[in-house]
Amino acid sequence: MAFFTNVDWAEIGQASLDTLTMLGGSLIFTILLGLPLGVLLFLTARRQLLEQPILYAALSFVVNVLRSVPFVILLIVMIPLTVLIAGTSLGVAGAIPPLVVGATPFFARLVETALREVDRGIIEAAQAMGADTKQIVFGALLPEARPGILAGVTVTAITLVSYAAMSGVIGGGGLGDLAIRFGYQRFQTDVMVVTVLLLLALVQVLQMIGDRLVIHYSRK
Repeated sequence: MAFFTNVDWAEIGQASLDTLTMLGGSLIFTILLGLPLGVLLFLTARRQLLEQPILYAALSFVVNVLRSVPFVILLIVMIPLTVLIAGTSLGVAGAIPPLVVGATPFFARLVETALREVDRGIIEAAQAMGADTKQIVFGALLPEARPGILAGVTVTAITLVSYAAMSGVIGGGGLGDLAIRFGYQRFQTDVMVVTVLLLLALVQVLQMIGDRLVIHYSRK
């Protein structure tokens, strides 16, 4: 079609692969860091198993600060650290560190919220049977909160798609970079339309998979 004369499908394919790589890599690290952080936030809160008001306040402050920084600004502020970690601030490798830093506190709060929704009676029953904190966390809290945590993973993954697109502002690669360089700066509307449609399709697929996992692991 004449409308797609500016679209280089090979480049679109590579950009799509780069976006999926950024999403997959950053989501894995976000879960690995955000899950224990969310559990720690829950455990150290008031009236919880490891109540530590000072520690909770410190962790909560750091999480809130990182969540409040607009991601575009975080991308720029983190350039020196990103270069130190990844060796570059450009491309897929340069986008993953700020993606992880931006999404981890967001996911940690979702984990904390999911754990708060677990029936208090389950914790008390586990304590009555002599379970220690580790056994309660892994044997009761996390299994019971699994649907909520999976929903949090889904929301975080979709947020990372938008973050990955924004990373194109500083040459982060992927569909966002393609949309900015060709769709916006060169006024190639067809490239912009294709990249937006692909991002929308990715979000829909992620939401569908997440919803099915939540339903599967929810109690009937």
